[in-house]
Amino acid sequence: MSLFGLDPESVVARLKSGESAPRAASLASSIGLGGTGFAVIALAAFGVWAWGGRWLTARVGELGLYAICCVLFIGGGGWWFSRFVVGLGNVRRFCGLFAAAFFLYAAGWTVAWVVLRNRSGEWLGSLLGTVLLGCVFASAFGATRALAKVILVLFVTHSAGYFLGSALYSAVPGLAGQLLWGVAYGLGFGAGIGWAIHLCQEPVRRTLEARQAQTESGA
Repeated sequence: MSLFGLDPESVVARLKSGESAPRAASLASSIGLGGTGFAVIALAAFGVWAWGGRWLTARVGELGLYAICCVLFIGGGGWWFSRFVVGLGNVRRFCGLFAAAFFLYAAGWTVAWVVLRNRSGEWLGSLLGTVLLGCVFASAFGATRALAKVILVLFVTHSAGYFLGSALYSAVPGLAGQLLWGVAYGLGFGAGIGWAIHLCQEPVRRTLEARQAQTESGA
């Protein structure tokens, strides 16, 4: 069993005899709702930077500002993406998983950016952060065979959202550009996180389908 209890064996163990797990979210729903929901969360986090970035940086420093935004992403993201997790009693479990995974992603991105402070640092941060996030997700869901695909999905969608947002920020001056960056980042990365969660839960879905078939054959 995994630390967060989201692997197939743990999910099945929480079901009572003859009880079925709630229906899993479709891939389209995971991508679409994942992107739109996380865009709202990102808008709030980027809003902190847009409206209070200078004030906060002067008082808690650059890393303090990043930490505040990270807390918003972790709290909102854990709650939002928990709806795409198969099984019962998974909200707190997934929130714990998301907190650990997103913290490592944020730490990886921040280290790359602080050290290089250029476009190469942003690309390195995108790669390092999504590799860490993907490893935690795949391990927690018992989906290590899908690790390469999960990392690829996260890296591509994160990079697309982040760098599209960066281009919008460069093209649109002021507050509007900062908020547009947040929306683009949230749409891209949120879609990728939803997609990654769906990929990681393939072993869980297979196990539950086999359990359901066995139950029906024995009825």
